[in-house]
Amino acid sequence: MSYQTEMMIASGTTSERPGLPASRMIGGGLMGLLTIAAIGGPALFGLDPAKQSLLHTLESPSLAHPLGTDNLGRDMAARLLSGAQLSLSLAFLSVITAGLPGTLLGVAAAWFGGWPDRLLGAFADAVLALPGLLLVLMLAAISPGSWWALYAGISLTLWVEYFRYTRQRARIVLAEPSVEASKLLGLGPWLLIRRHLLPEIGPGLLTIAAFGAATAVTAVAALGFVSVGIRPPTAEWGVMMTELLPYWREAPFLILQPVACLVLTVLALHLFVGGTRRS
Repeated sequence: MSYQTEMMIASGTTSERPGLPASRMIGGGLMGLLTIAAIGGPALFGLDPAKQSLLHTLESPSLAHPLGTDNLGRDMAARLLSGAQLSLSLAFLSVITAGLPGTLLGVAAAWFGGWPDRLLGAFADAVLALPGLLLVLMLAAISPGSWWALYAGISLTLWVEYFRYTRQRARIVLAEPSVEASKLLGLGPWLLIRRHLLPEIGPGLLTIAAFGAATAVTAVAALGFVSVGIRPPTAEWGVMMTELLPYWREAPFLILQPVACLVLTVLALHLFVGGTRRS
């Protein structure tokens, strides 16, 4: 878990600065451009990330290949956009499938208390005792080169952050006098959650989701780089770094491209949550 997330959980509250901070605008703009390029780029320009041309290897940028070609003559722009599709899709799915159960279990633990709270807390501690990277490596070993192993491993390690934050915040919110008054007025559980709980935990959950997405993108690239995750010929940023590393002297600009895509994606996610602070 990142330092920012730990501080947010420790403080228990997050609030937005007046107006829209410049960092959030920049981060949101970068993520919007990356998402649009990943979704519509290959179809719009008719790019094929798997098409090879051994007569045109390690070429510099040109009109035919705006970002050059790799060691097998494949278009770098096509492969970078295809890698963006894979990385962003895995990050989005991992965040959704980790956030929903983590949030629901955290609310349930705070709502019911007692033995359900202790049981769920013990289960979360047991998951934390197993290093997330080790869990991903175990699943990758079961199904080498498959995307679902990465997806499952990342999701199983991310849900605990949502659970711990939601349980802590929900305990505080549910003990407030306004919630007690709402209960005396006969408001049902759904109205209590919608009117009191969601406004309090929503900003924090978005922050955790952004950091979780950045973690997922970095993990996919790192595992691909060490040939544990996605494998060639799939276009993935970490795999591309491994394939282009032997040619860094001949064409250093090629290996810098997947590195730049990874850095920009993680930076955009961190900037997007840069507008939250402790109160």
